[in-house]
Formats: sequence, C-alpha cells, structure tokens
Amino acid sequence: MFKNKTLLITGGTGSFGNAVLNRFLDTDIKEIRIFSRDEKKQDDMRHRLNNPKVKFYIGDVRDKRSLDGAMMGVDYVFHAAALKQVPSCEFFPMQAVQTNVMGTENVLDSAIQHGVKNVLVLSTDKAAYPINAMGISKAMMEKVAIAKARSLGEDAKTTICCTRYGNVMASRGSVIPLWIEQMKAGKDITITDPNMTRYMMTLNDAVDLVIYAFLNGVNGDLFVQKAPAATLKVLAVALKELYNTSTEVKVIGTRHGEKLYETLVTREEMAKSVDMGNYFRIPADNRDLNYDKYFVEGQAELATIEDYHSHNTQRLDVQGMKELLLKLPEIQAEVLERR
Repeated sequence: MFKNKTLLITGGTGSFGNAVLNRFLDTDIKEIRIFSRDEKKQDDMRHRLNNPKVKFYIGDVRDKRSLDGAMMGVDYVFHAAALKQVPSCEFFPMQAVQTNVMGTENVLDSAIQHGVKNVLVLSTDKAAYPINAMGISKAMMEKVAIAKARSLGEDAKTTICCTRYGNVMASRGSVIPLWIEQMKAGKDITITDPNMTRYMMTLNDAVDLVIYAFLNGVNGDLFVQKAPAATLKVLAVALKELYNTSTEVKVIGTRHGEKLYETLVTREEMAKSVDMGNYFRIPADNRDLNYDKYFVEGQAELATIEDYHSHNTQRLDVQGMKELLLKLPEIQAEVLERR
C-alpha cells in the first residue's frame, strides 16, 4: 500500500509524529514529509536522521497556504498537529479552536484539493463526553472530519478517517516523564487524584492503529483501540518499584478540566460500533437533515448499553503495569542500567 508513496505528517516533530515516522522510515515508502511550526525540533530531527527520504516543511495548520505547499504530490496524510495540554487550552480556548478545529479543516480542504488518497485525523479520549476546552475542540475536530467525509461519500478519491486514543505512555507532556524526573531529583511524586483511571497505551500501539485505519477505513470511520487502564496510584507504585525508590507521593488535587476517568467510546457510539477484535470501528452517522423521518423511531437499546471507559475496561495491577512500562524503550534501558 505504501510502496513508492508519499506520506505527510502534520505535527511531525511531536511524540506521535516521531513514532509514525520511525515505523515508516525502514519501509519502501518513497518520501515522508514532516510539517510543523517548530524549526528547532525540525533541525534537531534533520541532523539526527540524516535521511534523504525525510523532507521538512515549516508551516502552521492555521495557514492553508503553507499546507498547500507541502501537500502537492502527497498520497497519505497523518494529521497529528494540535494543541493538547488540557490546562493551557482551558486558559486559551480560542487558540485550541483555531488549531484543532479550523486547522483541521484547512488540512482536509488542502488534502481534498490535492487528491490525497487517505487522511487520518488523530483524536483523543477527551473528545468523548468532553468537559474541557481541549476535549471540546477535539470533539468538534472529529465532527468537522466526519461531516467532510460524509459529504465526499464512500467512493470519493479522498478517504477521511479518525483515530481516537487514550493516554499514550511517556508522550511529551504526560505524567510518566514528569514522575521519573521528580524521582530522579529526589522530589515527591505529585498526583492529582490516586483513584483517577487512565488508559495505558504505548506509542507502538498507537502506530498499529494508524496503519489499521489506513488499510481498513472508509469515509467517516472512527477507529478506537481497546486498551487496559490503571489508577494513578498503581502507576506511581509501579514506577517506584521499577526505579527502586522510596519517593513519597503527594496528592495535589484535580487540575483544570480533569476527569476522574476517561471515555474512549460513548454509549451512543457503542450502539453502532463494529467490534473488530482489537479495535472498535464506529461508522459515520449517515442520516440526512430531514429529521421528520426519525421522530417516530428511537433507539430503545441505548438504555441497556454502557460507554467504554477507563473504569470498566481491563484494569492493570502493579505487576501488569510494570510489564507494560518495560515495553517503553527509555524506561527499559534505564531500569536495566540501574540493575
């Protein structure tokens, strides 16, 4: 599918972008284009990779003209550029709208205009039943992508799909790197609420979902990977045991916009989801605007369906959490070195 093809990764210097890049780098893909606004990270990546297969484009998804310049001749797009920090988006919600919603529309319009085969839009569990600005902007991003896909139809030249992820372990700005840094510095581990549950996925899991969606998606599909979850307390204990430290845990209270647990698939989505084994596929709602057709019939089964969230998925204990953490190369290397 990817032989002699060109892949564009927006937000390509971030954690997801790097993981997707690394998976595709050793394949027979012709070219990988990294699109982002951070020239320093691009320069660091350019020197680290030193690979003629990787091309760099400085631009911002808010500026469609910069996207158009990078989109020419592209076969596949992985759209990962976003504002992702929950507290930041709470204080600057319109910035989240401009990047996550309007920026996504720019990516989609440019991709359609340039005849791109597949566009994959990266979303988050915070888009399901959103309570914070980041989640609301990502939920709107999904709506924009699915509406655009629906208008194109299944037989269109461009296919638009979404992938929704839970917490990706050790991604930039997440809690695992923070806690490791605190432990190394001899500081307390700061936990907002020990009973909070979060999905636990590796970046490799995330890339598997990207490839699965590229291979299997039709216009308007939303793909979700089933994932285990753990409480923050279990995660903290697992890290302390792996790093063999007696660091204290300090409960600091819930931050702006945080949930007790995260939902990956809503009850309404579960009602129409297709179980694909390791994934849920949620097809687009293809009803039209003639609401009169739906006044006499509802969905009685909705009352019996539960959403898929981090409180009711497979729950990891400390040992299971340690095994999953050791799949992360950076933790594996550090732990082995300490031993």
